[in-house]
Amino acid sequence: MIYTSAQAWRNDPQKRALVFGMSGLGKTHVSNMLRASGDWFHYSIDYRIGTRYLGEQIVDNLKREAMKNPFLGDMLKTDSIRLGSNISFDNLEPLAAYLGKPGDPAKGGIEIGEYMRRQVLHERAEVSALLDTKHFIDRSHELYQYDNFICDSGGSICEAVDPENADDPILNALSQNLLLVWIKGSEKHFGELVKRFDRSPKPMCYRSGFMAQLWEDYLAENGGAPNQVDPDVFVRWAYAQALAQRQPRYAAMAQNWGITVSAQDVAKATTPASFDDMIASALEKHHA
Repeated sequence: MIYTSAQAWRNDPQKRALVFGMSGLGKTHVSNMLRASGDWFHYSIDYRIGTRYLGEQIVDNLKREAMKNPFLGDMLKTDSIRLGSNISFDNLEPLAAYLGKPGDPAKGGIEIGEYMRRQVLHERAEVSALLDTKHFIDRSHELYQYDNFICDSGGSICEAVDPENADDPILNALSQNLLLVWIKGSEKHFGELVKRFDRSPKPMCYRSGFMAQLWEDYLAENGGAPNQVDPDVFVRWAYAQALAQRQPRYAAMAQNWGITVSAQDVAKATTPASFDDMIASALEKHHA
């Protein structure tokens, strides 16, 4: 850990932190707040994945869908129109749409083999984007003259690391350059996230081995052919499994590599000063 005390954090003129945890608990919210203050550089892992590492695949997927329309297909073939992704820190839908959902194509699903292939690509992209963090720390200071740096990691960071391995290359690289901060949700948050996802299911990112097991378990429990699986029903079921599976991985990351703050405290951190106080308090508890 790069900060050995709360005072070390307060005294550092170039504060660096990475927030992680499940989607919907405040990572992007607090990162946007810090960026808006003008003193913090905001590095989004998902944005980096969707632009640098999977940008071409995202656009090709849009073109593949457009080619199904004869008019748009002719326009694309004659280079008369352009298709692009309007991905942003707050709108990651182009990345989610590319990852897709497995199951019945009549209901918007994709073939399970293709889904697994995209999951592997995302896993590789996640690793690369995380390892790019040090480059952006240096770049933000040298090029843009930002002193402070916040890394908004994706909810699937725990899928790319082994928090119990002291030699994990990603966690070593990150912890040598940033303070890792777990935003921990309560049981109430857990339930709210499941309900929100149930209302509007979105694609998720999983380790390929974990997803393969989920797919087998789902088919065994529900029967039917793979191409008859309702994509939304499956991803709702898989999301609940992932939430339960990810919690101990996040906890191990915080215990072995960083600190913990509550989602309630993050919601109250509405200014850089209150964010500093929250981190300092968590450091005091950790080192005590």
